[in-house]
Amino acid sequence: MRRWFAVFGCCVAVQFAAWAAVASKPPEPQFRSQEQLLAWINAYREDPQPGRVADAIKAMSRLGVFRDLERAGVYIGFFAGVIGTNQTNAQDIIAQTFPLRPEDQVVVIRGIVDSGLPTWQHLLGQFTERMPARQILIRAYLYGKKKPLFETPLEESPAVLDAWWGYYFATGTYEPILNILPALAWSNEVNSLEKLTISGMAQWTLASNASRDKPLLDFLRAEIYRQPKPVATELARIVQSAETFETQAVRKQALAKIDALKAKGPQNKPRSWAWWSQAATTTIALGCVVASVAGQAYLGLPCIIGGATASATTNYLKLNEQ
Repeated sequence: MRRWFAVFGCCVAVQFAAWAAVASKPPEPQFRSQEQLLAWINAYREDPQPGRVADAIKAMSRLGVFRDLERAGVYIGFFAGVIGTNQTNAQDIIAQTFPLRPEDQVVVIRGIVDSGLPTWQHLLGQFTERMPARQILIRAYLYGKKKPLFETPLEESPAVLDAWWGYYFATGTYEPILNILPALAWSNEVNSLEKLTISGMAQWTLASNASRDKPLLDFLRAEIYRQPKPVATELARIVQSAETFETQAVRKQALAKIDALKAKGPQNKPRSWAWWSQAATTTIALGCVVASVAGQAYLGLPCIIGGATASATTNYLKLNEQ
C-alpha cells in the first residue's frame, strides 16, 4: 500500500510540476509596434507560429498598416503564405482574425484568394457573411473579375513584388522567388518605366535579402545556371553583390537606369505630358530603397515603407548615394 501511495505521489508531483511549468511560462510578447511585427515576420519562416498570426493581423490593423493597400503587399502576401501552408487549420486561423474593421477585411479576402489553395473559393465563401461590407470585392474574386496573386503579372504593380516577398517570409519556399526572377529580364527596358522600376526593385530586394539569408543566396547562385541568359546575367551580378555585401551598387545602378529613361523618354512613344505624369508615379515604388536607407534593411524586408512623392523619393536617394 505504501508503495502504491509513493507511486501515486510521484505521479502527482510530476503532473503538478508540468502544470507549474505551463503556468510560469512567460506570455508571448504583444506586437506593440510595426518594427516588432516586421522582425517577427522576417523570422517566421525559421520558427513558424501560426497560432500568433491572428494577433499579428489585429496588431497590423491597430497600427494602421492597411491604410494604403499599395504599401501593404508584404503583409498581404505573408498572410496568404500562412494560409497556403496551413490548409488543415486555415479556417481556424482566419476565424481568429475576427472581429476586424470592415476596411481592413480586404486583407483577409486577399489572404484567402492569394493563398494558392485549390479550395480558396470555398474557403472564402465560408467567411462571406462575416464581411457584409466587402461583398462587391468578394464577388469580383469569386466570379473572375479580379485575379489571385498566382495569376497576376509582376508588372501590374509594385505591390505584386511585395506580396511575393511576403509569401516567401511566411513559407521559406522558393516559388515566390522564382516568380520574382523574370523581372530581371527588364533591367535594360527602354519603353516602360514601370517595368524598369519593378526590375530595379527586384534586383535591390534580391541582393539585400540574399546578403542576410544564406539559403536564399545558395538558391540564387544555383539558379544562375537554370535561368535564361537575360535573367542569369543580372542574377550573377546580384549574387556577387550579396556575397561581397556591396548591395548599394545594385541600388545605384537601378536608379541610374530609371533616371536615364526618364530623361530620354521611351523609344517607341512620343514624349507627352500624360505619359510623364503616369511614369513619374511609378518611381514611388523605389520607396523600398528609402526603407533600406532609413534603417529597415537589417530586417531583410523589401518595399514596405513609402508614401513620398516621386520627386521626393528620387531626391532622397540621390542625397544618400555617397
